[in-house]
Amino acid sequence: MLRPFAAVSDGLRLRVRLTPKARRSAIDGLAAEADGSVALKVAVTAVPEKGRANEALIELLAKEWRIARSRITLEGGATERRKLLHLAGDPIALEAQLTDWLARHGAPA
Repeated sequence: MLRPFAAVSDGLRLRVRLTPKARRSAIDGLAAEADGSVALKVAVTAVPEKGRANEALIELLAKEWRIARSRITLEGGATERRKLLHLAGDPIALEAQLTDWLARHGAPA
């Protein structure tokens, strides 16, 4: 089963495919990537200027997963649709939390 995240020593790395300037902000499930991996598909209403869409992405994920915004950082893809985020914390607890979230929201975990 493919997941959009992988455990690292200090948390999780999360792959995201972001759609800015969307009609609504939402997490839209999983998207298959060309390399065979999957990414979390997210849409935000913010425009991709001056980091606004990236900030909206982090805010949406923090609110949805009930974790502090300061624990989510952008590691790669600042100006691209494909993002790599780092979620700081206990990797085992975060992995369990996100796996449970994916299962409850209809995405295969």
